[in-house]
Amino acid sequence: MTDQPGWIKLAQGSDGAVLQAGGAWTIEYAEDLDRQVDALPKDAGARALELGEIAAIDTAGAWLLARATGQGEGQEIPWRNLPPEFQPLAERVLTAGPKVLPDKPRPRTITDWVADIGEGVDEALQESLNLVAFFGEFVLAAGRVIVNPRRFRWTSLLVHIEQTGINALPIVGLISFLVGVVLAYQGAGQLRAFNAMYLTVNLVGISVLREMGILLTAIVIAGRSGSAFTAQIGTMQVSEEVDALRTMGLDPMEVLVIPRVTALVITLPILTFFADVMGLLGGGVMYTVLANETFAQYVGRLNDVVNATQFWVGMVKAPVFAILIALVGCFEGLRVTGSAESVGKMTTRAVVEGIFLVIIFDALFSILYSILGI
Repeated sequence: MTDQPGWIKLAQGSDGAVLQAGGAWTIEYAEDLDRQVDALPKDAGARALELGEIAAIDTAGAWLLARATGQGEGQEIPWRNLPPEFQPLAERVLTAGPKVLPDKPRPRTITDWVADIGEGVDEALQESLNLVAFFGEFVLAAGRVIVNPRRFRWTSLLVHIEQTGINALPIVGLISFLVGVVLAYQGAGQLRAFNAMYLTVNLVGISVLREMGILLTAIVIAGRSGSAFTAQIGTMQVSEEVDALRTMGLDPMEVLVIPRVTALVITLPILTFFADVMGLLGGGVMYTVLANETFAQYVGRLNDVVNATQFWVGMVKAPVFAILIALVGCFEGLRVTGSAESVGKMTTRAVVEGIFLVIIFDALFSILYSILGI
């Protein structure tokens, strides 16, 4: 016997308006049932859905009934008197949906792009002002430590010198050596066409001492030590150790920031000198292979090309870059909020900002040297 097609209507019950449904609510009649559900008044104020006359129901029918009663859309009209054999299916459907699909996002316009750019510029400006203010706090704290040297944390300084300097020697040396090899190889390949392969020594010596040695070292240290500063201080922020220092009357600037900045100011020039040596060594190895000259001849040419000015042009940048990297790392670490996600976010930001500032100040040094004729 074929079940009667499903139906639904609005009626008046003893306790107010109710929805009544009956017949077969199956996929066979889904198209007609969908039209009946859409035709129901939206503001009828029905208090319940009476299902005592339901003869058959499947997933499609249960979903249509759920839509008719607004299940999952904020307003939920209760179901009444559903035959027991249909209740497990109804519960599964009501638990799973229907889901309210989000509105389709409107297409972005030029105004949205301009607003995003403005927001980014404003955020960068605020970040710059906060970093300048942090530098001011550092200068004041450094002044207090200079006036009273007993406040300085010597043990912490030695630990950070080991971490930022001695432990960084292998990676800095390897990268500088390989960059020297690449510079010599590429330079010799281009200069061979002009029968001026001997100028490869000029290329390697000047580029390594003036730019590549300090720049590569600063970038490596920004990714290695700058991120470590942020992660260390950020973890202390999450565990409330920084607040504990303030409670004990200790200044986090003196305890956490000054030893790290001082350690990096000491170690970065040393690392830069080591990088210069390894870069010149790498360039010399490749030059002797390509030019069929001895290493002693390479050293002799290098001695004629470079002088102390070339060396100090690069070395003068090291303390400035060290202060930038260390301050950015500590600044972002102290901005960490109480979550591990914030530690990762600020660590990434410290690396990006540190490298960005290093490149900006390197360009400013280049402009200054050009003006001074160095």
